[in-house]
Amino acid sequence: MRFSQLISSLEKGNAGLQDHQLGNDPEINNGASLEKATQSQLSFLEKISHLSGQLSTTNAGAVLIPSEDNLKTKAQERGIAWATFTNPRLGFAEALEILNPKTIPNAGVHPSAVIEADVQLEEGVHIGAHVFIDKGSVIKANCVIHPGVVIYEGVVIGEGSELHANSVVHRKSSIGKKCVIHSNAVIGSEGFGFVPTKGGWTKMPQTGVVIIEDLVEIGCSSSIDRPAVGETRIGEGTKIDNLVQIGHGVTIGKGCAMASQVGVAGGAKIGNGVILAGQVGVANRVEVGSGVIASSKCGIHTDIAPGEVISGFPAIPNRLWLRCSATFRRLPEIAKSLKDLNRDASR
Repeated sequence: MRFSQLISSLEKGNAGLQDHQLGNDPEINNGASLEKATQSQLSFLEKISHLSGQLSTTNAGAVLIPSEDNLKTKAQERGIAWATFTNPRLGFAEALEILNPKTIPNAGVHPSAVIEADVQLEEGVHIGAHVFIDKGSVIKANCVIHPGVVIYEGVVIGEGSELHANSVVHRKSSIGKKCVIHSNAVIGSEGFGFVPTKGGWTKMPQTGVVIIEDLVEIGCSSSIDRPAVGETRIGEGTKIDNLVQIGHGVTIGKGCAMASQVGVAGGAKIGNGVILAGQVGVANRVEVGSGVIASSKCGIHTDIAPGEVISGFPAIPNRLWLRCSATFRRLPEIAKSLKDLNRDASR
């Protein structure tokens, strides 16, 4: 695809195309980083970036950049076609989607699939090899169910959703429209509910359900547990990375993002737009307010007010944690000073 054609398509996107210079209008077949891009590849640069100097050395055929005169000039001097965007990263994402159009499998059911007689399959559904769908389930229009998926009794999969290979959806779970469930993810598995007795642990039946709202994406090998009663709910537009554990009865708001190895214990409530970085742990029944950002390895043991940026274990405000971290590096020096003071005081 010529760069001019790509720009024409990007005008319809959400990244905010502002201006462009086609240069020799290179043929663009894919994207790459500034460091590794070739003449037939597109790259991008964000507004504040330590990679700005790479514009002087990149071999990219075209770049998407913020509207800064020095970047335009540098690209022009090197004969690189460019376009300016309000959000170059989003522009690059939209460009990759155009350059790598998704292949949608044809509607139909593979002969090896096992589907109970009363299952409802709406128009345009693709069912791959060795899929099992239990009684009373509903697969709405244009869903794609890849090989090896298991869907238990009474499940509803919303229109246009995609379930990747070997994912499992347990009984009476509900998945909204245009969701993506990646390979080996498990939706609606039993929550970890046991009652301690003198004779050992007695299992609490997990009779609740999991509700996944529209436009949610759940990564590979993540688990969303159902509760003993009631529901576990994942809000619209939330994105969950690989290897994330969401416990029974958790409520997660809209537009959240959770990186790999996050663990959210039973009954916790997460507000809207919360970002939990890798390996963050949220304790049982804790409430995390909307807009909270938790840095990697945070341990959240108490309620967090909306809008806080937190770090550490246990979690504290990020600025305080930075000060504490700086002090921690000086502990040997501080300990020596205290020892010297005590020695002097004892004389």
